[in-house]
Amino acid sequence: MRLFHFSDDPDIAIFEPRPVRIPSIRPAGREWLNGPLVWAIDGEHDFMYLFPRDCPRILVWATPETPETERRQWLGDWRAAAYVERHWLERLEAETIHRYEMPAEDFEDLADAGMWVSRRRVIPMERIAMVRLDREFALRCVELRVVDSLRPLKSLWNTRLHVSSIRLRNATDWD
Repeated sequence: MRLFHFSDDPDIAIFEPRPVRIPSIRPAGREWLNGPLVWAIDGEHDFMYLFPRDCPRILVWATPETPETERRQWLGDWRAAAYVERHWLERLEAETIHRYEMPAEDFEDLADAGMWVSRRRVIPMERIAMVRLDREFALRCVELRVVDSLRPLKSLWNTRLHVSSIRLRNATDWD
């Protein structure tokens, strides 16, 4: 298994554990996830981070509990879908992000959408620069769906798909 961390910083030699910038409401007993950690994502879910840092997005994929009709309706022949607002497309095409490969033995699995954490400093094994992020999704069997607004997608949380959202506080008209 391969683990990655994505950043706009090309010069990270050591990842030091740090608290999240904006704490999330965590289930009882999981408040420590807001504390000092190094975060990584597994290769199967890396498409969640093929975006400029502050870009709001909604990501969906089927789970074993997703009915086939719902999977076909929302995903068609794709493994997953990534929704992004149209005004972010130019930045997806233009920005460079850096994918750091992390040593898997330093991390613990959160059993949540491919997320892993380490409580101690981590030295990355490799860094590659990624450009034309908009072209990376199809390579992963993920459809990039450009929409005017993410707001109409609120109904996705009423489906039996897995729905992840990142940086929605930056979305246009998201309440």
